[in-house]
Amino acid sequence: MDKKTIKTMEAPQAIGPYSQAVEAGGFVFVSGQIPIEPKTGNLLQADMKSQTKLVMDNAKAILAAAGCGMSQVVKTTIYLKNMADFTSMNEVYGGYFPSDPPARATIEVSRLPKDVAVEMDFIAVK
Repeated sequence: MDKKTIKTMEAPQAIGPYSQAVEAGGFVFVSGQIPIEPKTGNLLQADMKSQTKLVMDNAKAILAAAGCGMSQVVKTTIYLKNMADFTSMNEVYGGYFPSDPPARATIEVSRLPKDVAVEMDFIAVK
């Protein structure tokens, strides 16, 4: 099986021993994205809608570097620090998938990297 590491400067750089994404077996697996501004590396301290938009834009940039678009996403997993943010997150998230949205799981967790409120990972088909 061929495995290709995906890297772009248009999204936050990995902050640990992992890749932004890996392409293998006709799929692109995007690592969990948190609301980090790609150009500064700073966390976005804002409301859930703004954080979700940044996470989605970062994922979109990584997918583009792999030659994919959001319409090719087949599965997402969303981790929320507080399920009370679900509606705000969902309003923004839905805008990135206007038709035929991917399969999804949304999970409330007690803690995320850098104590952020949201993290998402993505699987796309090439």
